[in-house]
Amino acid sequence: MVSADIINNLANFVIQTISNTGYLGIFALMVAESALIPIPSEIIMPFSGYLASTGKLDPILIILAGSVGNLVGSLIAYIVGIKLGREVILKYGKYVLLKKSHLDWTESFFKKYGDRSTFVSRLLPAIRTYISLPAGIAKMNLKKFAIYTFAGSIIWSAMLTYVGVALGDEWTKIRQYSHYIDIAVIAGIIVVIIIIVKKRIGSTNNN
Repeated sequence: MVSADIINNLANFVIQTISNTGYLGIFALMVAESALIPIPSEIIMPFSGYLASTGKLDPILIILAGSVGNLVGSLIAYIVGIKLGREVILKYGKYVLLKKSHLDWTESFFKKYGDRSTFVSRLLPAIRTYISLPAGIAKMNLKKFAIYTFAGSIIWSAMLTYVGVALGDEWTKIRQYSHYIDIAVIAGIIVVIIIIVKKRIGSTNNN
């Protein structure tokens, strides 16, 4: 379990980086987060949203920087999955806090829901960072991976940025509202799954 001191140090690092470098800092931090470096987007984007509420940053550019950073970092992890394979990733994963259970869970999720899992997983805090690895290991189509990843990243980045804007200088209280975010995400995922199932049923009937 990550200690409070580590979380506070990470938060301070994120705040200082974004305060000093703006959109470039958001992009770089989101690249790192998506490339398996344990820097939580739940701090990066809400703080950036808070800066938007003060007029220091533009919310659209924040979302764009976060989403593109997420895509680049995910592509790095995807390539790692292709080049290194499962065994090497498990061997060295401990250095980025990656456990075997994390990879097992994301692999199971990927196998169950297929390529579209790379979209849905971007909205799930528990697996969004790791889903790129099984996608790479499975050699998922790169174009589909990029499209699904970017689409999910825009939604995630926009949602967290909005929370930061809405909370203003109380953005650090995001943890108190995390369950509402989870409910919204789950509801959205259910809608997506229903749409996918209906399309599959429709295509089956047409055949």
